[in-house]
Amino acid sequence: MKNLSPAELKAYDGSDPEKPIYVAVRGSIYDVTTGKSFYGPGGAYAVFAGKDASRALAKMSKDESDVVPDLDGLTDKELGVLADWEKKFQAKYPVVGTVTYN
Repeated sequence: MKNLSPAELKAYDGSDPEKPIYVAVRGSIYDVTTGKSFYGPGGAYAVFAGKDASRALAKMSKDESDVVPDLDGLTDKELGVLADWEKKFQAKYPVVGTVTYN
């Protein structure tokens, strides 16, 4: 398991074909390399790669400004959507570490 800062996580955004692609949800880092057609460069969800996409997933948004870990102000419905996404990630992709914010 790895502990990566947000800056270190950015290195796993799919731009380097030698590295896996990571997406974090609520601080847990998932290896989404098997979903490279979605999360890799040019993919529908490439904006999430190398970042904690919690807020964007909760809001069902692909707006760059929403691709942050901040959950402040989200509605109960949005938090429920995030929980559903988290279950999908847990079922489909291995957790490889945690994002450290210090």
